[in-house]
This record gives sequence, structure tokens and C-alpha cells, in this order.
Amino acid sequence: MADGVAVSKQGINAGAQAVAAVVVVGGLLGGAWALGETGQGSSDRRPAACSNTEDEDLPAGYLSGGQLCAALNRPDLPVLLGTPEESALTATGGVSWSTPVGGEKIATPVARIQLKTYHVKLSASHDRVPVTGVAGLLGGTAQKTTVLGRPAVLGSERTLSLSVGGGKAWTGSGGIARYVLVAKDARDSGGCFEVVIWRADGGLPDDAALLRTAERVLPTVPGWAG
Repeated sequence: MADGVAVSKQGINAGAQAVAAVVVVGGLLGGAWALGETGQGSSDRRPAACSNTEDEDLPAGYLSGGQLCAALNRPDLPVLLGTPEESALTATGGVSWSTPVGGEKIATPVARIQLKTYHVKLSASHDRVPVTGVAGLLGGTAQKTTVLGRPAVLGSERTLSLSVGGGKAWTGSGGIARYVLVAKDARDSGGCFEVVIWRADGGLPDDAALLRTAERVLPTVPGWAG
């Protein structure tokens, strides 16, 4: 359902569909985490270990969700987010699949980490769409910028909230997620990394926290230097 919502919002370009989908899917999962569906309490100060759900059909040469989770699940992540007293409650890596209209299935490796205040997602697209070409398709909030010497786009997307009660579940409009898309190389020859943060309380995320996280995490992702 989440993928369908995302496609309807950005139904022009396959690259734009993939970008929107990860934000909306992240919002759905964020809503479930906020409701405590993970069953892990914030009183446990030990960082969570990565739990990986890899897909055997991941194309050769793609980064895995486990590799992204290892890069994102760093000990100083709470400090980068401006919440040094917190620690990771859950950490997962896996693969999200989408199918553009008339196209083939697209694999997007993704890692997600939940803290008490923030939820963070790191994903990698392996398409040939340049970041600068996507900027105009992401709406008025998208702004071109530079991160670590590479073309980037900074923007917002509203998440979906997930409510559960009385044996029923329903979705609604959630808070704001802030994202940054960073080209895989300085030439912006195609593909990008995306870092997304959103708050459990629905408040506006801190852009400084988002950019700090991207600038420290991305250079540790396998293949970044190349």
C-alpha cells in the first residue's frame, strides 16, 4: 500500500517514484515504532545490533542492507542527531522492492535505526538518474545543495501515521521527514544515497542533525571513495 501511495504522488519519473516511496514507507514504519510495536523499551541503554533481512535476489554489485546498517549504526549516531543521552533501540537492514509502471523491479537496499527521539533511514539507489535531474520533480521544498563535494538535494516529505486500536488499524497524515539525496560520485553520473530523519513526536527535524549524520556516515559506506 505504501508503494502505491508514493507512486501516485510522484507518478512522472521512475527515479522520483523510488525517492518518494522510501520516505513514505519510512513514515509508515516510523508510526509503528512510535506506538511501541517493537516491544523494546527506551530504558535499555545498550545499542541495538543490526538485524538483517537480506534478499537472495539482490543484483550483483549492489550494496546490501546489512552493509548500510553497519555504516549507520555507529556509536556516535545519537551525538550526531543532537540526542547524546539516547541509544539505538532497533537497527535493521534489508531491501525494498518497487516496480515502476511498465518497468522491471527495482531493488533499493535500506537500513533503519530507531532512537527515542529520532528515526533514521539510509538507502542506496543504483539507477542512472542524476540527483540534479530529480530535484525538479520533488516539489517546492527540494533545494539543490552540495554535501561532501557532491551534488545533493535537501527536502521534506510528510510521513504517514499508523494507528492501531480495537482490532483495527488506520493511517493518517504524520509529521515531516527531512531528507538529503547525495550523488554517488562528484560527476553525478547516476544513483544516490539518501539519508532521512523524522521525529517520533511529529516535530520538525533538525537540518543540522541531518547533515551532520550524512557527512559522517556516507564516507563509511563501502564504495563511497570510488
